[in-house]
Amino acid sequence: MKWRLGWPRTLASQLSLIFLVSLVCAHGLSFSAQFYERYISARTTMLDNLENDVATSVAILDRLPANERASWLPRLDRQNYRYLLNAGESGEPMKSDDIPMAAASIRHALGEHYPLTFRTIPGLQKHFQAHLTLADGNPITLDVRPAAPPVAHWLPVVLVLQLALLLGCTWAAVRLAIRPLTRLARAVETLDPNAHPTPLDETGPTEVAHAAVAFNAMQQRIAEYLKERMQILAAISHDLQTPITRMKLRAELMEDSTDRDKLWSDLGEMEHLVREGVAYARSVHGASEASARINLDAFLDSLVFDYQDMNKRVSLSGRSARVFDTRPHALRRVLVNLVDNALKFAGSAELEVGATATGELSIKVLDRGPGIAEGELTQVLQPFYRVENSRNRGTGGTGLGLAIAQQLVVAIGGTLTLSNRLGGGLCAEIRLGRPVSRPRKDL
Repeated sequence: MKWRLGWPRTLASQLSLIFLVSLVCAHGLSFSAQFYERYISARTTMLDNLENDVATSVAILDRLPANERASWLPRLDRQNYRYLLNAGESGEPMKSDDIPMAAASIRHALGEHYPLTFRTIPGLQKHFQAHLTLADGNPITLDVRPAAPPVAHWLPVVLVLQLALLLGCTWAAVRLAIRPLTRLARAVETLDPNAHPTPLDETGPTEVAHAAVAFNAMQQRIAEYLKERMQILAAISHDLQTPITRMKLRAELMEDSTDRDKLWSDLGEMEHLVREGVAYARSVHGASEASARINLDAFLDSLVFDYQDMNKRVSLSGRSARVFDTRPHALRRVLVNLVDNALKFAGSAELEVGATATGELSIKVLDRGPGIAEGELTQVLQPFYRVENSRNRGTGGTGLGLAIAQQLVVAIGGTLTLSNRLGGGLCAEIRLGRPVSRPRKDL
């Protein structure tokens, strides 16, 4: 498996990366400039001390008797250089164009009084030696072993703490900047024109407040526009019932004929379509019904018994054993629409109750009818869409039954999905939220 580095996709990760990289770079440049200035200052101080210390030490050794010089060496030796009372090691003559600053400082301190030669000594730790001769003719060797400037033990800890602080501040800043956008995205995802609009909080920074105000205004306009359209549809559908009724009365007064029968059939179909239009307009506002707790098993038993009393082949399997908080009239209307649809095309229907793996309630209406083509399972939930096969207008369908069921299910906070069954037939599944509790015994 190959890992590919690319530009992050989410806004939070992009802002975090930009802020973190910029802050780390700025911190690195600041630290580098400060460290370099400290290094130059420390180096200058060390070289000045080296000049004074070397000049003083050589002057002391030059004035001491030869037999006392060895006892003074421990006092004069330093961490990075020491004095040898011999000619030193044989090495390579130091090149004039590659003289270390320490060698230049030694030459500046002693060059006027003693002839100096410098040799580079190879080895695991490359160093150099300065050779000179005292006034009594004895040789002195200054063995210099340069070392990097010491770093305080607390410095890496401070760097780690600073990077952690940068990371925490970046995370807090990005979270603060992204939170209003996340809240707006969540509000857009949960926007439901069929439910009562929930206004977005309009507090916060100016840009966030403006976006919230614009979203609330848009939400209100959508709700008003949808309400106006549904009112127009309901009004037209309602007003059409009066002339259709007059036309049916006049048709009854006509003499029996084939044309009279056709006219009567057309008027009946128009009346049915008008009633479905009114029902669809009302279903959009199904969320206006007050919620109530129901014993779901008793509710479904009552529905099934009503069909069985009319000699309809409707059965129920499964038990929920839960009290459910829902809008009972809207739920009953959904189930009636789906059961009637199954009876119309299959002659029988079966209700199956259960729970999903996530704890949602599942109510399935099953039939053994002709089913629906896979490509049309979602389209049939749209208003006035009719399948061009056995489920067409010739069977009395208007294309609104499933659309009404879909609207009502959304209004009560659920989902409706259609699927074809193995062996033929259709499965209409309603999924609702989790039940509130077990039913009491007196229900």
